Amino acid sequence: MATPHDHQSPDPSSPSPPLTVLPAYRPAPRPRSSLWGGLFRWAFYLAFWASISFNALILILIFAFAQSDNETSLRHRHHSGQKLAHDRIALIRIDGVLFEGLTSYAQKQIEEAAHDDQVKAIVVRINSPGGTITASDDLHKRLTDLRSGDLQKKTSPKPMVVSMASIAASGGYYIAMPAQHIVAERTTITGSIGVYASFLNVADLADQHGVHMETIKAGAVKDSGSMFHHMTPQERKIWQDMVNQAYHQFVGVVEEGRPKLKGKLTQEIVVKEEIPASDDKGQPLFNGNGETKKVPYTRVRADGGIFTAEQAKQYGLIDQIGYMDDAVAEARKLAGLGENYEVISYDRPHSFASMFLGEEVRQTQPSGLDFQKLGQAATPRLWFLAPQSDLAGLLAASRGE
Repeated sequence: MATPHDHQSPDPSSPSPPLTVLPAYRPAPRPRSSLWGGLFRWAFYLAFWASISFNALILILIFAFAQSDNETSLRHRHHSGQKLAHDRIALIRIDGVLFEGLTSYAQKQIEEAAHDDQVKAIVVRINSPGGTITASDDLHKRLTDLRSGDLQKKTSPKPMVVSMASIAASGGYYIAMPAQHIVAERTTITGSIGVYASFLNVADLADQHGVHMETIKAGAVKDSGSMFHHMTPQERKIWQDMVNQAYHQFVGVVEEGRPKLKGKLTQEIVVKEEIPASDDKGQPLFNGNGETKKVPYTRVRADGGIFTAEQAKQYGLIDQIGYMDDAVAEARKLAGLGENYEVISYDRPHSFASMFLGEEVRQTQPSGLDFQKLGQAATPRLWFLAPQSDLAGLLAASRGE
């Protein structure tokens, strides 16, 4: 068994092995960077962190605007009067064809003005040829609640004046009825108290080319209004009844808004004269003596036709010929306001992209025909629409919801 003593100690007299001397470690010298290289690195770092900060800011803004959109609050801007005055007159703009899905901006303006306690009076600026009976009646109801107040929504009454622009006819006139005072510019076209429904009919063309539609139905008049056959008397009676009902509703709304016209809209003749007769091409017709034939020409207020501002004032359809300032002055008087008031209008809401980029960003439209929108435009409906505005109504229908 080995013990510690078995290991021999080195002999001190024996020569020592030579020492190996290792060279000292020296790091390789770093290459001296040029001035341009240093500037490039600093520029890269700055761009990198700026990009991160910018993207974080974008995310914060998107979140903030999404929150504000959920609150559905319109921004108002100074229109006239004294800036930052406590008492306000709200200017509500209603433009274009009135169609379901296209009146949200008008609805938001009405709601905003109704819940603003500083708004003491309303001026409704109308520039519309009318639209569907549903969209027109919806806005009429909302404006009536704005004028009279709504207990359920806890809104107070606000005096209302209408200012008519170039056209406020049919449905555009219908929605003016809640106002206590109506002002039209001297170039305004208004009136057109009437209703119509129109249907595309290609029955004769289909017969000429041997095309027809086979319809299997349950219900004698289920396919009334089909473009592939002529209306039967029963089918026509159904649509005529609906048109008549909507017409009586229109007359009732005008009589409610203009009590002095009660019983006069359809009964009182406002124009009675004789005019030269002509054929369907506008050429004059003559009698046996070589004289131009005369035919009677009569009008009532609710014959569906339009009137000039002067005629509308004469027949009691409006109260005053004037401009926006005249409407504001009347609203101020109805509200009992002094000189210290501000007229405000409401900005049309925009998307985040349009606000950030400072431009209107339109949604990408699908290429080709949009059959859903074509079907929307072709759907039969009743119109409070001014004469010669059929195409505008169809285009609005193709854009609606």
